[in-house]
Amino acid sequence: MAQQPAPPALPVPDEVGRLYDRYTDLGSATLGENLHFGYWDTPDSTASLEEATDRLTDLLTDRLRIGPGSRVLDLGCGTGRPALRIAARTGADVTGISVSHKQIERATAAVAGHDLADRVRFERADAMDLPFAEASFDAVIALESIIHMPDRAHVLRQVARVLRPGGRLVLTDFFERAPIPDTGRPAVERYLREFMMTMVQAEDYPPLLRRAGLWFEEMTDISEPTLRRTFLELSARISRSAQQLAADYGEELVEQFNPADMTDVKEFGHLLVVAVRPVH
Repeated sequence: MAQQPAPPALPVPDEVGRLYDRYTDLGSATLGENLHFGYWDTPDSTASLEEATDRLTDLLTDRLRIGPGSRVLDLGCGTGRPALRIAARTGADVTGISVSHKQIERATAAVAGHDLADRVRFERADAMDLPFAEASFDAVIALESIIHMPDRAHVLRQVARVLRPGGRLVLTDFFERAPIPDTGRPAVERYLREFMMTMVQAEDYPPLLRRAGLWFEEMTDISEPTLRRTFLELSARISRSAQQLAADYGEELVEQFNPADMTDVKEFGHLLVVAVRPVH
């Protein structure tokens, strides 16, 4: 893989899990129950952050090409809202996994008593060692979760193993759109370091997928409709509620969750990738 602009330390799954055990409540208080970026169809869209995050879930879901009876793995399920939305929109059965105990508790509580409870389930598991049999799923979705994993190539091989032939993978990842200038590098490196993430070059993905046994189908830069608007929305919410958030979650944690410095780093990118396990 090409050199990454992040510090050399790689995420450790158990440490990422502990981070999200601490971060989940704060993330929900700012982002909402979708712990990922929003997608605004047009620059002047009036969609709320909650609507925009649902829209990104839908954008990926539509590329899964699933329907009633399909089995879907949500790789890094957060607190469960995307899995519930996928099941409701498509009729599919969804299994969500996370390395965070708290996220799995929240997701399980969200589905309890829901009319989708027989089709949506959550369990704590590590994407580096998926506890599922070969060809268990018709599709895998990974909404901004592969950024936390120490070895993308290994994760992609795991995904290829659990996908049935013809099954589809849709994911989002962070990538370097252009060389990050010195003015923006400290903000990017801090963001990646504090949230235990790494990023790639876009050109890394076709060979990564090919070596994992997957066929590359699509790669789309979705930076413009997602990143800056989300960072601005989050910055405004944190500013409005800084005192209460600090009281509820601690000043140190709130300071970590400060997106203001990232709003104008245009070289920091958001990539949508689609791949297929071939039918031999």
